[in-house]
Amino acid sequence: MTSIYDSERLAASYAFDRPPVHQQILKSVLLERPAGRALDIGCGAGVSTAALAPLAEYVIGLEPVPAMLMHRRSVAPSARFVIGTAEGLPFAAASFDLVAAAGSLNYTDQLSSALAEVARVLTPDGIFLLYDFSQGRYSLTGDALATWFKSFQQRFPSSSGWRPLVVQELRLEGTGLRLLDYTDVEIPIPMTLDDYLRYVLGEANVDSAIRRGDDSAEHARDWCHRTLAEVFRSGEMTVVFRGYLATLARTNRG
Repeated sequence: MTSIYDSERLAASYAFDRPPVHQQILKSVLLERPAGRALDIGCGAGVSTAALAPLAEYVIGLEPVPAMLMHRRSVAPSARFVIGTAEGLPFAAASFDLVAAAGSLNYTDQLSSALAEVARVLTPDGIFLLYDFSQGRYSLTGDALATWFKSFQQRFPSSSGWRPLVVQELRLEGTGLRLLDYTDVEIPIPMTLDDYLRYVLGEANVDSAIRRGDDSAEHARDWCHRTLAEVFRSGEMTVVFRGYLATLARTNRG
């Protein structure tokens, strides 16, 4: 079955048009010392992998869809990338001091197996950063953006494959992991109309509509630009990305 992310257009957008939310979330992570080796599960175009670089000496990005890695050398030139899935990590036990997953476990077919694999590849004192964030649908100035985003979702319905994941409700028994900390986060990103336009046109639901032939790239851009112009009539807007950051560790961690 072809993945919705098997798209050159989507790969380019994820590589170059996404706001720096990963970097903002991960800069709040405080480690006792830099990790020797870090793994980014479901790394997409590599933006989340690049964001791990300040936390580790050596970073590997793991991605199941080869097309998403087209621009990896531009996005994260110092990282190594491997094709693979979370349910069967192609690495030896205790290989990584740090493992991260940014919204990728929402797509796994067997979440408990993926979590057990994370525990297997973590070193005894390693940590697992599980985080995610919503689409940029809110602003600090009124409800205009939230209202617009509802119409955007109606025109471009969400694609299938994503499943909700509530960290506090994860069944960790038998996975080898335990929850150490959980924090809700809000990341404010100043964006112009052009910034936001490039961002939303690179969302998977827009790409899927274009690939199905339900819309064209030109018509999608024209509609988004026309309807967003009023939302951004005052110029730059601070868009808020709401998410969470959870820290987990092996159950036998000292």
